[in-house]
Amino acid sequence: MADDLIRWMQTLFMPAAGSLEETCWRPAADVYHCADSWWVKLDLAGVRPEDISVGTCGQTLIVRGCRRDHHVQEDYFRYRLEIAYSRFERRIELPFNVDGAVISTQYCDGMLLVRIEEEAQL
Repeated sequence: MADDLIRWMQTLFMPAAGSLEETCWRPAADVYHCADSWWVKLDLAGVRPEDISVGTCGQTLIVRGCRRDHHVQEDYFRYRLEIAYSRFERRIELPFNVDGAVISTQYCDGMLLVRIEEEAQL
């Protein structure tokens, strides 16, 4: 019964993503355009840097990872669960092909900052 209630709450408050088993969490993202690059900032609080991967596909930046639950102690009862602990994938469409772009990342205080420099036009 408790698991059914949790699943119902997740479907009510989490963005749709096909099925809950595929993806439960869609991190918030901001996108900025500067003179020489694009910046994407993702809110990944509680995600370890080694659990994050960044890739591209055409005009899409793809950020994947997993936020894992860390138990407070051995014997506990779940009273209220509002934080999503699961795998995630965030796809961000950009107005150019990012496959050939130079991509660098920084991770600080739960925020992933991705810098994308467009491939030089010859």
